[in-house]
Amino acid sequence: MPIKVLMPALSPTMEKGNLAKWLKQEGDSVKPGDVLAEIETDKATMEVEAVDEGTLAKIVVPEGTSDVPVNDLIALIAEEGEDPAKVEVPADGGGAPTRPQDEAPKGEAPKAESKAESKAEAEKEAPAAPPAMSEAAPAPSKAPPVPKTGSGERIFASPLARRIARDAGLDLKAVKGSGPHGRIIERDIRAAIEKGVGKAEAAAPAAKPEAAKAAAPAGAMAQGMSVDQVKAMYPADSYEEVKLDGMRKTIAKRLLESKQTIPHFYLTLDIELDALMALRKQLNDAATKDKDGKPAYKLSVNDFVIKALALSLQKVPDANAVWAEDRILRFRHSDVGVAVAIDGGLFTPVIREAETKSLSAISAQMKDLAGRARNKRLKPEEYQSGTTAVSNLGMFGIREFSAVINPPHATILAVGAGEKRVVVKDDAPAVVQAMSVTLSCDHRVVDGALGAELLQSFKGLIENPMGMLV
Repeated sequence: MPIKVLMPALSPTMEKGNLAKWLKQEGDSVKPGDVLAEIETDKATMEVEAVDEGTLAKIVVPEGTSDVPVNDLIALIAEEGEDPAKVEVPADGGGAPTRPQDEAPKGEAPKAESKAESKAEAEKEAPAAPPAMSEAAPAPSKAPPVPKTGSGERIFASPLARRIARDAGLDLKAVKGSGPHGRIIERDIRAAIEKGVGKAEAAAPAAKPEAAKAAAPAGAMAQGMSVDQVKAMYPADSYEEVKLDGMRKTIAKRLLESKQTIPHFYLTLDIELDALMALRKQLNDAATKDKDGKPAYKLSVNDFVIKALALSLQKVPDANAVWAEDRILRFRHSDVGVAVAIDGGLFTPVIREAETKSLSAISAQMKDLAGRARNKRLKPEEYQSGTTAVSNLGMFGIREFSAVINPPHATILAVGAGEKRVVVKDDAPAVVQAMSVTLSCDHRVVDGALGAELLQSFKGLIENPMGMLV
C-alpha cells in the first residue's frame, strides 16, 4: 500500500492551504525528515516533511494550487519493494481540490470534509455555544443529526451542504444530490439557492415582520451589505476588484469577532520619555562592537515598552489574564505579542516570559521574529496565544490611537509617537519628550480601576527606566 501524504493542519484554525511549491518530484527517493513541499497558510509558509522512506510516486495536487482542504491527499509515496509506476490515486479521489469534498461510502452516514469543517459545523449546531474567542480548538460539540424525509428515509448530505441549506432556509427534500450515490453536496445547495427552489418558508404563509423579529436568536449579529449591494452603489468602471487572500480573510474575521463580542473600553495616558531616551543612549553607547564595528545590540523604545508592559503585568497580576467564556485564565508569565506590519496584513509574534528577559535579549528576539514575520517564516507557536499585545504606530507619526483587542487577549497597548511637548512643571512651562499610550481593555476581565492600575505601573517604569535593569 502506498503511503498517503495529506494536507497538514498547520494551526488550530487552518481549514485550507495553498500548495506553493514541490521540492521533490515524482521518482525522487525520500526519507524521514526530507522536505517534500512548501505550504502557504493565511499566516505563513511552512514545510511538509516526509515521515516515511520510499519513492515519491504520485503528485496528486500540483504546485500553485490554492485552497486545498486540510487532510486532502496531496501525494503518494511508494514503499520499498513497491513499483512507483503502478501506484494509482485511490478511487475515492484521495483529496484533489477539484473533486467534491463530500464523498461517503454507500450506506454510511456522511462524514465531515475536514476536521476544521466538522468543528465549524458542530459549533453552528450547538445553540448555547458562544462565539469563537481564540485560535485554540473549542470543546467538541455534538454533531448535527442526519435529516430525514417525511417517510423516515434518511437524506444523505454533507455537513457543509446541510449548514448552507439551513442558513438559507432551504428544504433538503427539494434538492437532488449529484454526489456519490445521490448524496447532496455543496454545489447542489448553491444551485438550488440560485434557482430559488426548495425554500422552506415557501410552504407556509409569510411571517409578519414582528414575528420574524421575535424568531431571531437573541444576540444575533448584524449582517453587513452583500457584495452585490455594495457594487450596485458604484459605476462598474469606477473600481477594480481585489481578491482577498487567506491572511486578509482571517484578519477581517477575527477583528469583526473582537468588536462584536468583546466589550472594549479605552484608557489613555501621557508619559514623559526624557529619562528613557537618556538611558537608551547610554546603554546603546556601551554596547560592545565586533571587529567590523557592529554593536552587539541596539535598543529601541519599543524594547523598553515590551519590558515595561511585561513587568507591569507581574505587578498587577489580575490584568495578566484572558477570557475563557465561563472562567478567566490568569497567567504566571507575561507573554507579550507585538504587532508587525507586513505586505497585506500583520503578524503578532510573541515574546514569551518577557518579564524574565533582558532588554538586549528582547531586542534580539524581536528583530529575529519581525524579520521572519515579513518573510512569512514564523512557526504557528511563535505567533499564537500570548497574554497581551503591543501595537506601536509611533514611527509613522501617529500621536494617539485605539487598538482592537486580539482574542482571547483582554488588553492591547497602542503606542503613539514620541514628540516634544510643552507641559507645566513647578508652575512654569517646560518642554519635554513625551508620548501618548492607550490601553484597550476587555471589560469582562479588566475593570476600569484595574486597567488604570496597570497603566500607572507602566508609566512609572517608562518614566523611571532604571527599574527595568534590576
